[in-house]
Amino acid sequence: MIDDGAHGSPDDDPSGTDPAHDARAAGSASPAGGTASAAACRQLMQGGSKTFFAASLLLPAPVRAPATALYAFCRVADDAIDLRDPGEPVDTALARLHHRLHRIYAGCPADHPADQALGPVVRRFGVPMPLLGALLDGFGWDAAGRQYETIESLYDYAARVAGTVGAMMALIMQTRSRDALARACELGVAMQLTNIARDVGEDARAGRLYLPRTWLRDEGIDPDAWLAAPQFNEALGRVVARLLAAADALYQRAEHGIAALPRTCRPAIRAARLVYAEIGREVERGGLDSMSRRAVVARGRKLALITQSLGAALVLPAGRRDDLPPLPAVAYLVDEAARAARPAEQSAGGNFYQRTLRIIELFERVAERNRGSQTVSG
Repeated sequence: MIDDGAHGSPDDDPSGTDPAHDARAAGSASPAGGTASAAACRQLMQGGSKTFFAASLLLPAPVRAPATALYAFCRVADDAIDLRDPGEPVDTALARLHHRLHRIYAGCPADHPADQALGPVVRRFGVPMPLLGALLDGFGWDAAGRQYETIESLYDYAARVAGTVGAMMALIMQTRSRDALARACELGVAMQLTNIARDVGEDARAGRLYLPRTWLRDEGIDPDAWLAAPQFNEALGRVVARLLAAADALYQRAEHGIAALPRTCRPAIRAARLVYAEIGREVERGGLDSMSRRAVVARGRKLALITQSLGAALVLPAGRRDDLPPLPAVAYLVDEAARAARPAEQSAGGNFYQRTLRIIELFERVAERNRGSQTVSG
């Protein structure tokens, strides 16, 4: 899944370059749209999230390209908020992004590689605009410095900046069952919680606090006083551990959704899930101190987890369940995605199982008509 909240792209490796600028430069080499826009989006992704880029290589090509376009727009939109002119109000920058989004859905995207590439994706896969709108609103919450009293309010934030991406990725993978959509959203939320646990120090030094304030008070920590002079202690470590436990519970639920994805897509999504959960394990190995160090999964370990994920194409989780209610924070995203119109070409395409089911349904309709005509003639 793609996650571009306040914590940067997942497992990114800062290099001092601006991937959004690189993408714009790449796109300017050729007319906007088509191959030029796709190339710009790929360059942006490769210069941003290392985890997503590595996992995306496991996706089948028909899914990888639209997923990259989606990632690119998310990244560019996040930068448009975070890197706006210092004097510009958040609401102004957010309104401009919503206007760009409306133009994409109206079929006249702005002259930017990310916008040009996203237009065909949302039309082809039936991605509803409210999902992207919720993502933009989450970016606005970040820029406004919103803090979160409870884990439920933090889930609301994570649903917007990451759960939305999970839902959109599921649609791109032609997965539209409510259960699978719920698990995809929850996987995005889990990844965002991992980001928050990993980036406590980085966020605090930027004046941001995402840990649930009630959890801090439970440990005798005054949130405002701590943010004014952030430091690590065992009490803070217990809050971080609690957040990682919440993420792990959602990762476990996500396994049921991965099994519902097309066989060719499962390895990539399971790779992202395994690598992200491993970030949490790295935080734990560091004594839950994400103030003085930023947990990073070593390249060798990451490759081992990606290799392990290849078995997801064949092996389904034991005791798979399709009756888990969605996390309340993502329920509205599931509703939006589930009622989205199916892409027109899906009626003529789809995977082997979908095509087979349509043929069976066709024979059943013909048989029903025949039975009806025999009844009349008799």
